[in-house]
Amino acid sequence: MQWIVIGAAGMLGQDVVARLEGEGRSVEALDRADLDITDTGACDRLLRGADVVVNCAAWTAVDLAEEREAEAFAVNATGAANLARSASSVGARLVQISTDYVFDGSARTPYAADAPQNPATAYGRTKAAGEWAVAALGSRHLIMRTAYLYGAGGVCFPRTIVKLAAERGGLDVVDDQHGQPTWTVDVADLVLRAVDAEVPGGVYHATSQGSASWFEFAAEAVAAAGMDRGLVRPTTSEAFVRPAPRPAYSVLDHGSLRAVGVEPIGAWQERWSKAAGSVLAATRH
Repeated sequence: MQWIVIGAAGMLGQDVVARLEGEGRSVEALDRADLDITDTGACDRLLRGADVVVNCAAWTAVDLAEEREAEAFAVNATGAANLARSASSVGARLVQISTDYVFDGSARTPYAADAPQNPATAYGRTKAAGEWAVAALGSRHLIMRTAYLYGAGGVCFPRTIVKLAAERGGLDVVDDQHGQPTWTVDVADLVLRAVDAEVPGGVYHATSQGSASWFEFAAEAVAAAGMDRGLVRPTTSEAFVRPAPRPAYSVLDHGSLRAVGVEPIGAWQERWSKAAGSVLAATRH
């Protein structure tokens, strides 16, 4: 089986490639310099021979997307559509990585995979449009939403918090936004497990179980670095007004995974405990 990973140089893409290579699977790693996913012809050429395509490429500059939505749409929606169409044409399965931002964050209980979308940001609108396109262009394609990602291969929240806490002697972190801190290694593992299990096409949630506020996650990050939890202080979103509003509640339900016999990622605290050493290693150098 031939795998192609798009966005292979990103934090998640690196771990997907590493997992595939670690299992001795045939994988081609493509990044922006190798493939412009907004180019239909290029997608057709480079996806020939693929059996599974994992699209980790995305415009993720959430605030900048408010000013440049057309550019974000080109990558997150048009690019996803191109990959879905090209994959379908050669009988390949696309795994489209998506986001909690397709929801507005107003819920009080975890969002089911089939919950109505209502994105409140330009970024969320473009990712939702990408989901619609992928679903329309291939019934076997998988849409895997994730959130609050951290990993060893890129800029991520816990490393940034530890760095800033050390530099500033403390910092304020919002305590009124809740989600599911999720390790990229675990998302990579879930992608492989879902594909290997030949789950039906549809939407699945690739996040850890449980939930935490950004403040709660920050406190765990500084503690894992051997620092005083008191270096992080709780505050509200009103103190950090940004161009794009962040979801107040973006906890995702895992029922669609369980329904097809696939175990979700474990509890976020347990997974963070396992991940912390490797994820924070770069902070200490």
